[in-house]
Amino acid sequence: MTTFELNGRSIAAAADPSTPLLWVLRDELSLTGTKFGCGLAQCGACTVHLDRQAVRSCVTPLAAVAGKRVTTIEAAARDKVGAAVQAAWVRHDVAQCGYCQSGQVMGATALLQRVKKPTDAQIDEAMAGNICRCGTYPRIRAAIHDAAKALA
Repeated sequence: MTTFELNGRSIAAAADPSTPLLWVLRDELSLTGTKFGCGLAQCGACTVHLDRQAVRSCVTPLAAVAGKRVTTIEAAARDKVGAAVQAAWVRHDVAQCGYCQSGQVMGATALLQRVKKPTDAQIDEAMAGNICRCGTYPRIRAAIHDAAKALA
């Protein structure tokens, strides 16, 4: 058993410790907001927070989260920053197909938890690796700036 905190509650997962966290979240715990994209940590669709840091759950083994705090998109809005990001996403009509959005929101939330007023360069650096096939990058950047203003 691997015990960790998930979205504010203690979890004991029975999966093999080498199983990627993504599959534990989706298959064992039925949290399907975190998406499988590439399986290689290159697209960002599977982004979750591990102790408030954005990580790719498709390459993070279950063993790596033992005793730590994991937050998924399902709980992102419980946090003031996550709620501000999600509200800005709606105001800026960021989502098109929506597939990447949980990873995008989690990446943006992690950024704004570290940097209160990010520059375009900081946003681009933090969000690099979160791929949006629809190309809504200008709206993503605008929404992050908007969320930062709302939090100020």
